[in-house]
Amino acid sequence: MTDPVAMGARALMAGGLVAFPTETVYGLGGNALDPVAVSRIFAAKGRPTDHPLICHIASADDLTPLVAEVTPLARALADAFWPGPLTLVMPRSGAVPDAVTGGRDTVAVRVPDHPLALELLRAFGGPVAAPSANRFGRPSPTRAGDVRDELGDTVDVILDGGPCAIGVESTVLDLASDPPQVLRPGGISVEQIEAVIGPVAAASGPARAPGMLESHYAPGARVEVLDAEALPARADELAGAGEHIAVLAPGAISPLPDSVLVLGPAGEPDTYAALLYAAFRRADAEGCAVILAVPPAAEGIGVAVRDRLARAAAGS
Repeated sequence: MTDPVAMGARALMAGGLVAFPTETVYGLGGNALDPVAVSRIFAAKGRPTDHPLICHIASADDLTPLVAEVTPLARALADAFWPGPLTLVMPRSGAVPDAVTGGRDTVAVRVPDHPLALELLRAFGGPVAAPSANRFGRPSPTRAGDVRDELGDTVDVILDGGPCAIGVESTVLDLASDPPQVLRPGGISVEQIEAVIGPVAAASGPARAPGMLESHYAPGARVEVLDAEALPARADELAGAGEHIAVLAPGAISPLPDSVLVLGPAGEPDTYAALLYAAFRRADAEGCAVILAVPPAAEGIGVAVRDRLARAAAGS
């Protein structure tokens, strides 16, 4: 029987694209040091070429060839959170192609916390540039089938590692800023980071991290974010107008019209994060026109979920 990881590593070595699972979402990977392979990633996703990609590496020891310096701050964060859903942005080395960084003088790097991803990275033996394995602006894939449905034969190898455990993208922390800035909320909370390195700042100015356009992560259905008290009346209004609607909320909401598709209950923030994109895709598959979403509490990963809901709503 053919080893799928070996197939993936060979595809990367040949300049091909490999979709692989991480603890956050599925990534669409290519050789980070091969500008032609990187250009294939942008083409497959329909992604603007000025958007930087995240380089995935097998361990913190693999940072050195990619960055100008591994600072004590970077080392402390890597020791605390890698493998894991934290991406560090640092001044780049000359080995990193402009195609990976969107022409910036920094590079984004992380070590994913998934056995199949780490096996692939070790077998390949180099950094893999990998945004989420979906069309640009759409919900990220959390199952191998999502990748097949959306990208099809533009991907040379798809490694199936089952559903992603976390379900939303990594936190992106810019260490080239003083103090460090959280460019994208994700699987590691600000509180966790500050417990290791002290105060950090929120991002300001134009988007400098993947997925941080005002409109992003949007399903085909229109997303409306509202509180639990307002949801039943809004559901009645839309259902009365003949709209096919879905509801996503931390807990059960009632009363709701019988025609409503209930996506959940979504539960606590970590559970909500794990099912968010799958819920978006289910609503689209069932032909819903509107998703009414009650966000989770703004704590821990709930901050990232609320961010994704707001961006999905802006793209509706």
